[in-house]
Amino acid sequence: MVVEKPSHSSNPLEQFVLLAKAAKGAACVELIKQVLEAPGVYVFGELLDMPYVQELATGAHSAVWNTLNLFAYGTFKEYALNKSNLLELTPGQKKKLQHLTIVTLATRTKCIPYATLLNELEIKNVRDLEDLIIEAIYADIIHGKLDQKNSQLEVDYAIGRDIRAEDISVIVDCLQKWCSACENVLGCVESQIVRANAEKNRCVQRKADIEQEIVNIKKTLKTQLQERAEGSDEVMTTDSREAAATGDKPKKTSKVKGGLKLLR
Repeated sequence: MVVEKPSHSSNPLEQFVLLAKAAKGAACVELIKQVLEAPGVYVFGELLDMPYVQELATGAHSAVWNTLNLFAYGTFKEYALNKSNLLELTPGQKKKLQHLTIVTLATRTKCIPYATLLNELEIKNVRDLEDLIIEAIYADIIHGKLDQKNSQLEVDYAIGRDIRAEDISVIVDCLQKWCSACENVLGCVESQIVRANAEKNRCVQRKADIEQEIVNIKKTLKTQLQERAEGSDEVMTTDSREAAATGDKPKKTSKVKGGLKLLR
């Protein structure tokens, strides 16, 4: 089952980042709760970098900081295992975290079994799971289709989530390997181009040699035909002269392949 989705181009987090520049303490806590509830907000890195937000990391509001980090980097399974250090989520916040969990799973495999999704999202039945996936597709955070026959979600695209600083080295290493692989492929392509050009040049030269050989053969045949024609004319002229000298009728001749045949 393929689900069509709308397209979104604005950055809904921007307004919250602007408000976070002045929001402090309890105001910042309320702002974060609104961000976690707000539709369309699925990345939180800019908000995490705000000074007043970072002040929540320690003290009475540490649960708010932990919850914001969970939405930025974590999954619904982690929420279930660490509820004591996190905020109690509203139904809307839970659904958003479940959507983000699907995104995380999509980065690991493009075909996610329903069994994995049911376990990671703590959903009891397939009907509710498919409804959640359809909502994620309509939210434009994943593109894909439900393979109900094989009980799996086939993902074509998923948005990128926030990246921890310690994960940057892993990404750099992955990109370096990708660049090396591209260079190897490029080298193979260039070598194939050289071979193809060399083969093309050989074919062109061979064609030119054959055409020149045909021209030479034509010239040789033309020369041979001219020589035979001249020889035939000389024989006929000689016969005519001999006939005139003796008073006899000239002998008729007929051309045959390979020479002349006299006819009396």
